[in-house]
Amino acid sequence: EAQLAESGGELVQPGGSLRLSCAASGFTFGSYDMSWVRQAPGKGPEWVSVINTGGSKVAYSDSVKGRFTVSRDNAKNTLYLQMNSLKPEDTAVYYCNANPYWGQGTQVTVSS
Repeated sequence: EAQLAESGGELVQPGGSLRLSCAASGFTFGSYDMSWVRQAPGKGPEWVSVINTGGSKVAYSDSVKGRFTVSRDNAKNTLYLQMNSLKPEDTAVYYCNANPYWGQGTQVTVSS
């Protein structure tokens, strides 16, 4: 059974940093492009970032470009999202996605 498990979300002050992880199992992780998607309270899902199978191509939404960095370790079946200069508007549940598989999400709260 394919599974994705996010971790690393927590309460952080504005300007702080967090690194999210997404551990994959039950499917060939290295064969899938991987995405991060977030959903803020009361809002629809927002695509954040994507990385190709080998990690050589990445893309970001304008709202996080220059602050977030996506990476992957195919040997460890793990996807990462390094988030710097966090803002209150980054508060959301963050999900990793390997279409059609989704994780359960991890809560990131940016507040003083």
